[in-house]
Amino acid sequence: MAKFLTTTGISHQLEELVKGAKEKLILISPFLKMNERIRQLIEDKDRDKIDIRVVYGKNELQPEENNWLKAKASVRASFCKNLHAKCFLNEAVALITSMNLYEFSQVNNEEMGILVSKAEDAALYASVYEEAMRLIRISEEIRVTVEKVVTADVDGRRAARGRAVAPEKGVCIRCEKTLKADPTHPYCKDCYAKWKQYENPEYEEKFCHLCGKVNKSTMRKPTCYDCFKTFKDVLAFTAA
Repeated sequence: MAKFLTTTGISHQLEELVKGAKEKLILISPFLKMNERIRQLIEDKDRDKIDIRVVYGKNELQPEENNWLKAKASVRASFCKNLHAKCFLNEAVALITSMNLYEFSQVNNEEMGILVSKAEDAALYASVYEEAMRLIRISEEIRVTVEKVVTADVDGRRAARGRAVAPEKGVCIRCEKTLKADPTHPYCKDCYAKWKQYENPEYEEKFCHLCGKVNKSTMRKPTCYDCFKTFKDVLAFTAA
């Protein structure tokens, strides 16, 4: 029997679906900008050499996303014109949802979805799978060149000769107060004193230390994935 999901359930089941893939993983989403957690799970499946297909429907894919996809040996990405469907599958379950594979949607939008189990409803799962494969067949596989991104999307700062310029200001990952950009010290004085009572390096806060966007930052990982990739060569980061 299919299971109805709301926003929180969709995010949870999407992670479980990616994590549980043993043979194949299909991700279909018009908009594509994965959060760090989903990227980490996909990277893990790429290391396991799982067959991963990504289909998106908007051609304004950011260079960082293009480069990240291309760098994964087991990932094949393709563009499907007029795509509006959002569907995620592995060999055991399918998730049909209003949610794009886009980090903003998972944090800010109100979404609905249906989870289908192959073991409980094989016919329905087969119908979803067949349509997903049809979309893959009619989509055009992208051929992108991995290039060093030379612009940093933080306060309009630009990189020089492929190397990002270190930002001067950041925010407290708990209260968003402006402070010096330093990923090894991502709290303001007051919030650090509160964090120090328990000293849990994995405790989740609210904001990326560098760009200030909503993000599940921690003392150990105080920035979003994009900021880490952009500034890891010019700023010191707390060791993972």
